[in-house]
Amino acid sequence: MSVKNSHLYGQASQWWDQALQWRERHIKENTFVLIMALVVGACSALAAYLLKACIGGIKLLVTDVLIKDGNTFWYLLTPMIGIALASLFVHYIVRDDISHGITRILYAISQRKSIIKLHNTWSSIAGSALTIGFGGSVGAEAPIVLTGAAIGSNIAKTFRMNQKTMMLMIGCGAAGAIGGIFKAPIAGFVFTLEVLMMDLTMASVAPLMIASVTSTAITYIILGTDAMFSQQMIEDFAVSRVPWYILLGLLCGLVSLYFTRATTRLETWFKANIRSVGVKIIVGGTMLGLLIYLFPPLYGEGYDIIAGLINGDPLSAYGSSPWVRWGQEGWMIIVYFVLIILLKVVASVATNGGGGVGGIFAPTLFTGAIVGFVFARILNTTGMSLPEANLALVGMAGLMSGVMHAPLTGIFLIAEMTGGYHLFMPLMIVSVMSYVLIMVFEPHSIYARRLAQKGELLTHNKDRSVLRLMHLASVLEKDLQTVPPEMELGELVKVIAKSRRNIFPVTDGQGRLKGVLLLDEVRNIMFQPRLYKRFKVGELMTSPAAVLDEQMPMEKVMEKFEDTGAWNLPVTDNEGRYLGMVSKSKIFSTYREVLVDFSDE
Repeated sequence: MSVKNSHLYGQASQWWDQALQWRERHIKENTFVLIMALVVGACSALAAYLLKACIGGIKLLVTDVLIKDGNTFWYLLTPMIGIALASLFVHYIVRDDISHGITRILYAISQRKSIIKLHNTWSSIAGSALTIGFGGSVGAEAPIVLTGAAIGSNIAKTFRMNQKTMMLMIGCGAAGAIGGIFKAPIAGFVFTLEVLMMDLTMASVAPLMIASVTSTAITYIILGTDAMFSQQMIEDFAVSRVPWYILLGLLCGLVSLYFTRATTRLETWFKANIRSVGVKIIVGGTMLGLLIYLFPPLYGEGYDIIAGLINGDPLSAYGSSPWVRWGQEGWMIIVYFVLIILLKVVASVATNGGGGVGGIFAPTLFTGAIVGFVFARILNTTGMSLPEANLALVGMAGLMSGVMHAPLTGIFLIAEMTGGYHLFMPLMIVSVMSYVLIMVFEPHSIYARRLAQKGELLTHNKDRSVLRLMHLASVLEKDLQTVPPEMELGELVKVIAKSRRNIFPVTDGQGRLKGVLLLDEVRNIMFQPRLYKRFKVGELMTSPAAVLDEQMPMEKVMEKFEDTGAWNLPVTDNEGRYLGMVSKSKIFSTYREVLVDFSDE
């Protein structure tokens, strides 16, 4: 940095410090948090609109220029083009992993002190627009939620807010993103509580609602107040159909289980077997292109297919598919849609695994609508008379509840995005049944599964959440005097005389831990000078009850203390070098401080 630039930077920094001091003097903290929530909600709405506009513009370019006049062979190439552009953008420009947006938010909250990188405020928009605009079979919701969360995190960071407020602003950004992209303010609020697992307190309700309502209001101004899916075929709720809704809920739970496990295993396969960026693009793009050519509904987000199912036009899903020649009536349409249910997971993983950027929010809704439609169509072929539009609508809520472990989000989101408020009862039945069933097999949502396996996930269990907000380095005590194993008792007594601690780590010349020496073990001989030359530390030391690794999460640390009954345990690096000691008293003291801050309203 030149002297001139350094001077300008210093002036700007000084001016900003003064502005922050003025804010602290004249605007109360709670009031300023509400103002930030409004700003974050507005920015999230604009980001959601920008992403929709980019996706729509690219999609229009592709369909009007390439896929027109029956040139359906372009379905084989356009997805690969989108994946390639997105992959190269991420690899050479962003140079960071921006996939699995909601999982990255959960990780930032639990492991990065709610700090999300600045580039996430725009990089997910660009990457997902290229991916989805060219036909990637993923959704734009997870990228825009990451974008909103990044906006909230970076605004809070700019104003030097504490970790608790940064976490709240992340929630405001996520709520605003969902509220803006779906025109669903209640769903945005509930999504933050259920999926991001933030605690509901009086201090968090108002900011989250302000962000979500602000974002939705701005979206209304820009795009109008019409629901995302207009529906004319929805029938009123009938009590006689409750058993069928219960069965549909159980079916949605089973499909959710398939969706979660298939997605996880296919993603693992991609990561384990394909390392090269170019090979990933080719494999993912080829898989996706072939699937879209055979099953056009797998192209893009699939919201047009959902609209067709809700409004009684399932045949629009055939498009230019080769399946048209085999018939579109009777059991053939059922087989066609069942295959789409099974292959949607493959198409989504091929998109992301190939290097594309997108989420599974839209694929979940898409699959749920088809599950509901197929369930109704199968029963109707046996002589029943079930409203296919109703079951397609509630099927969306069922899949969302199962895959995301978010029944309230599923209920309110579907009601708000379709205007089907009179179907709250079936929405609740299907969502709850799906959620209850998948909880038997999968205790964590598709977003939280990997973090939970690593012990890096915040949950609504406050004790566990506080432990995961703590890090071993924050409770590490380094003021203990180390002693070598060859030190004689006489020298040890001199060390003890100057020390305020009653435990001494024993290390060799390379700093590796050999054991620990407890004051109680030498108390009976330390006042006998005739023994000073006779005993050495190596003979008096004992092995510690357990040794902690520097990367060990605090939950595991507490388990070690509980299992051993120890009060102090040493910490080493991966080569066995002594780093410090951890005591229960230090952990309890730090835990208390974090708990007070975490719970403070």
